Amino acid sequence: MLSARENLLRAIFFQKPEWIPVVYSINPSYYFAMDAEEVLDFQSRHPALFPGFVRPEKGTFLHTLRDNLGGVKRAYQKYVDDFGCTWETTMEGMTGTVTRHPLSDLEKVKTHPFPNPEICMGIGPINWENEKKRIEKMKAAGIFTSGGLRHGHTFLQLTDLCGYQNLMYFMEDEEPELDILIEKITDFNVEIIRRYLEIGVEMIKIPEDLGMQSGPMISVKNFRKYIKPAYQKMMQMVRDAGRIVHMHSDGDIRSLAFDIIEGGCQVLNLQDLVNGIDWIRDNLKGKTAIELDVDRQKVTYAGTPKDIDDLIREEVSKLSSPEGGLMMIYGLYPGTSMENAEAVARAFEKYALGIG
Repeated sequence: MLSARENLLRAIFFQKPEWIPVVYSINPSYYFAMDAEEVLDFQSRHPALFPGFVRPEKGTFLHTLRDNLGGVKRAYQKYVDDFGCTWETTMEGMTGTVTRHPLSDLEKVKTHPFPNPEICMGIGPINWENEKKRIEKMKAAGIFTSGGLRHGHTFLQLTDLCGYQNLMYFMEDEEPELDILIEKITDFNVEIIRRYLEIGVEMIKIPEDLGMQSGPMISVKNFRKYIKPAYQKMMQMVRDAGRIVHMHSDGDIRSLAFDIIEGGCQVLNLQDLVNGIDWIRDNLKGKTAIELDVDRQKVTYAGTPKDIDDLIREEVSKLSSPEGGLMMIYGLYPGTSMENAEAVARAFEKYALGIG
């Protein structure tokens, strides 16, 4: 039997994996919204989906989780990130939203302090020596290694700094200061990537959301003019180093997908229903490795266990092949019942892992 690392590489490079790699991600907010002990019991029942999971001593988990939450996930506590953006959230464990944009006036670009990638990731501190040791430990254990940028590294970073509406005006008005701002952000991102490449990770992730429920948040014209060149610079850097490029975006990104792939993306993480399972099959299957982000808005949230089983069976049937190219990921968030969380797990085990 293949190791998890070798199987994942085979899936990415269309080299006949033995199973479809799956990630089952539980958002920290879910533990606070539900009975945390029940959630931990659920993880214990599914070792194939939560490899290496060791159940914490009862009554200790929430305290530890709360102590380790990033600033953007602490309820009712304003947090100013490394770029000077102010975040707020009302739900413990859930990433909040930016409520103060320090560059709503682009004239401030030249004097605004930018973060130092030697000590931070843009949304919190990092100790690169500790990160190197962590990656080396994973490598020694035969675990696939990845590193990368904070979620919202370029386009969303611009919206956080400027405000979404302001940014749209700046792009349409072709404000010259916007080019300066994008260059500064890209330089910061490139240095983060360089450090991860130097450490020796196998895959670089560059995640940010570009899509809405219908269409992208940015026009194709402005994506190509302002964002795609930054993406290409970062992706080419990774490809030149012989590593894997992974890109994630929520929302409807059908009109941007080919530009993203053209930029150098080798693994594209995109959502299933908002883009359409059939569209993904007809346009992306076999052309790039797909990490399918399984619905968390409709079927797994409000459907029955049978609906969930039907959805995941359909996705595996339409998007998988013996050669590979398919991975799957699911994010569990507040509002989804434990019954439905179990249904997703069972369907993954049955149709992706082949152990149900």
